[in-house]
Amino acid sequence: MKGMLNIKNVESKILDLRGEKIILDSDAAKLYGVETKRINEAVKNNPDKFPTGYIFKLSKNEWGLLKSKFSTSEKGGKVKTPKAFTEKGLYMLATILKSKQATQTTISIIETFAKIRELSRTITDISILKDEKEKNRLMQKSGEIITELFEDDLQRSESETSIEINFAVLKFKHTIKKNKNNN
Repeated sequence: MKGMLNIKNVESKILDLRGEKIILDSDAAKLYGVETKRINEAVKNNPDKFPTGYIFKLSKNEWGLLKSKFSTSEKGGKVKTPKAFTEKGLYMLATILKSKQATQTTISIIETFAKIRELSRTITDISILKDEKEKNRLMQKSGEIITELFEDDLQRSESETSIEINFAVLKFKHTIKKNKNNN
């Protein structure tokens, strides 16, 4: 995925809110390489493209809780409560923003959400399977997916993955020692 946004970069912007995986308008703007006001203008100018379930405005309480988890600038950070884009909303946003970076960002967002869903399905399958060989295969697959999600531009010099199942609960331990690429 050279030249594209790193999956880890997208993954770091995904938050859980109201039972949904979302990306805030300001983070979407950073990913798409535009100002936040351009994102919000696109939404305002195309309300029919953002039905319920695609985007929502955070309540003051939700925004207060999120802000307490992040450091804000000395100016106090964002004054208005932000909008939250669901996965569907981000895809729709991509139909409005037309640029090479928007296309690359959309591909990275799609890849990231797909990997997260695949990991969730795999972990669910592990907990219900009886066949130990198949469980081991799926545990290996889970480790590979997690590595892809958190992988960066560093080359591994050593990797250790161990997975345990304890009373139908998956425990995952993943240790990676890396060296910088010399390229």
